[in-house]
Amino acid sequence: MAISAVIFDFNGVLIDDEAVHCALFQEVLAEEGVVITERDYHDRYMGYDDRGCFDAALKDAGQAADRARLDDLIARKARRYVEAAERGLRFFPAAAETIRAISARWPVAINSGALRPEIEYALNRLKCRDCVAAIVSAEDTDRCKPDPEGYRLAFEALRTHGNARPVGHGHGHGHDAPSPLAPSACLVIEDTLAGVMSAKGAGMQVVGVSTTFDADSLRKAGADDVVAALADFTPEWIERRFR
Repeated sequence: MAISAVIFDFNGVLIDDEAVHCALFQEVLAEEGVVITERDYHDRYMGYDDRGCFDAALKDAGQAADRARLDDLIARKARRYVEAAERGLRFFPAAAETIRAISARWPVAINSGALRPEIEYALNRLKCRDCVAAIVSAEDTDRCKPDPEGYRLAFEALRTHGNARPVGHGHGHGHDAPSPLAPSACLVIEDTLAGVMSAKGAGMQVVGVSTTFDADSLRKAGADDVVAALADFTPEWIERRFR
C-alpha cells in the first residue's frame, strides 16, 4: 500500500539525546537509592516514557511507586532536561531537512514518550514546528510503548484533521475534502524495539533506524525495513520502497 502519512519517533530518531536521558534517570534514581547502569537502561528501560521508566526501575528495586512519587520524579527530571537542553541539543544529521522534505510530500506526526515541552522546544530549535500536523507525547497516553496506544492516537489525530493525502495527489496539505486514511498507509520511523512493536501493534508499516539497536534486532522486532541513518529516510527512498 502506498504511504499517506509519516509518523516520527523523537528521541533516538530526530534528537540524539538518549545518553542525556540515561544520565538524568541515573541521577534522579540515585537520589532515591536506586542504581541503574547504562546497560540496564539500554536493555530494560529504553522505549519507556518517563513514568514507565521510573515505575519499572523502582519496582525492580523493590520500592513502591505511587502516582504522587512518580509525578515528583518526572518533574525533577524535566527541570534538569531543560538545563541540559539550554546547554545545547544534539540533533541527528539532516533532522530538519528530513522533516521538511517529508512534510512537503505527506502529513507528518510525532509520537514519543518524551514530554510535550521537550518536543516543542526541539522542533522550534529545528525551525520545523509548522511542518508537524500532530504531536502525541507522554502526557497524552496512559500506556507507554510497546503498547500501541500512542500510535493509535497519532493516527486518529491525522485522520481527524483530514490532512492525509495518498501518493500522487499533489503536494502540501490543503483544506479540501480529507482523503481516507488507514493505519497500514501510515509509515513510522523508530529506533527502539519497543517502538517498532508499538507501531506494528497499531497496524502500521515501520522503518527502523539503526542508531540505537542493530538492523537485525529491529527486523526481528517487526520492522519492515531498516535505514542506517535518518538522512537515508528520504521521500524518494520511501516511494521506491513502499509504493
